[in-house]
Amino acid sequence: MQPDYPSQPQQPVDNNMTMSIVAIILFWPLAIPAIINASKVNTLLEQGDYAGAQVASAESKKWSKWALIVGIAWIAIVLVCCVGGSLIGAMSNNSASGY
Repeated sequence: MQPDYPSQPQQPVDNNMTMSIVAIILFWPLAIPAIINASKVNTLLEQGDYAGAQVASAESKKWSKWALIVGIAWIAIVLVCCVGGSLIGAMSNNSASGY
């Protein structure tokens, strides 16, 4: 007979739902898997599947980060193109109007 040892309390697992929601605003195609995995975390914890919850949390975090990176890069590219295009247009307009 083995002695009863007190079980170690499991550390809480972050479901990363907030980051997933922010990611869906920036780049939704990559944020969908993040939200799906984030929604699995609490269910897996309730079922006692701590390892599965950790995996789902890690997947959610991975997809959220990729969505944030791509979304922020896309916004930066658009801003550079808009500002650059405006500056080029302003310069060509000034040089064309000078007599």
